[in-house]
Amino acid sequence: MIRVLGIETSCDETAASVVALDGASAPEILSNIVLSQIGEHAAFGGVVPEIAARAHVEALDGIVEAALADSAVTLDEVDAIAATAGPGLVGGLIVGLMTAKAIAAAANKPLIAINHLEGHALTARLTDGLDFPYLLLLVSGGHTQIVAVRGVGDYQRWATTIDDALGEAFDKTAKMLGLPYPGGPNVEKAAAGGDASRFAFPRPMKGSAQPDFSFSGLKTAVRQAATAIAPLSDQDVADICASFQAAVANALGDRVARALARFRQEFPNQAKPALVVAGGVAANRTIKATLEALCSQAGFAFVAPPQKLCTDNAAMIAWAGIERLRAGIADENTADFVPRSRWPLDSVSAPLVGSGRRGAKA
Repeated sequence: MIRVLGIETSCDETAASVVALDGASAPEILSNIVLSQIGEHAAFGGVVPEIAARAHVEALDGIVEAALADSAVTLDEVDAIAATAGPGLVGGLIVGLMTAKAIAAAANKPLIAINHLEGHALTARLTDGLDFPYLLLLVSGGHTQIVAVRGVGDYQRWATTIDDALGEAFDKTAKMLGLPYPGGPNVEKAAAGGDASRFAFPRPMKGSAQPDFSFSGLKTAVRQAATAIAPLSDQDVADICASFQAAVANALGDRVARALARFRQEFPNQAKPALVVAGGVAANRTIKATLEALCSQAGFAFVAPPQKLCTDNAAMIAWAGIERLRAGIADENTADFVPRSRWPLDSVSAPLVGSGRRGAKA
């Protein structure tokens, strides 16, 4: 039996969880407490790092206590403490990692510093028992990547965004149209009553030999369309949202199709290839339907963990800790580990032109 306490504070959710694995049995999430800060940031139309860090300080101790109580596991019975150490907002990372260090030192438990992206990458093994290798599409507020997941600690980034992450594009589109934060679900809600053919928005990077994503041009096209017909009626907003969402789904489908073909070439012996979709944007029904159809045509299984495990949570961090313990690669992380605002899963891939001196947003 392995039990790990996970802590997640990389953005605007304060979370703690206890996950257990008993031999060959399926893993079990014993507790998963997530405190959202949406209310604190809604007035600003996005996450304010200082507010997020202060909220983590105020809430984290109680969240950890609640996670242990819900799991009916004492701290003495926990085998290790796993905490998100990056990438993310550095203030929140400091709060979570320092708290984990203190708990680990006081309880004499190993500390495992977890890459937040690895948590997303391995969630499908927690929920669906997926075997390596598989393809991951990570679409969230801070990240848009296609990654070949070859094993624990073995990741190859095949594509990333050269500008905005997809979740960021949703949030900014919502803000331009006067919709509440968070943008993703509110754009999708408005789009349900809209005409997706009214605005011919661009499909960024579609057909390009470069495998990456770009959303800044699409965001600009939305702003230009909204400005041209201002003031906007409710129907105008709905039509813009529907057209934006259709453009996003179409562009994603084009990029993912290239990755599916590459996966077939690089892993010809994988009899049951799978595409895993994770991150908050994975909850969008139009995007999900597009990717499901694409996978069906290409002979891939489509795997999307439950929505509560697609968004930021501590169960995926605890599970990543268990995976590293089982793989024997947890001892590389010590109490001296420093939070990293940027921490790519694949440290070998070169930074993209236009994505900043240190590379893309991961």
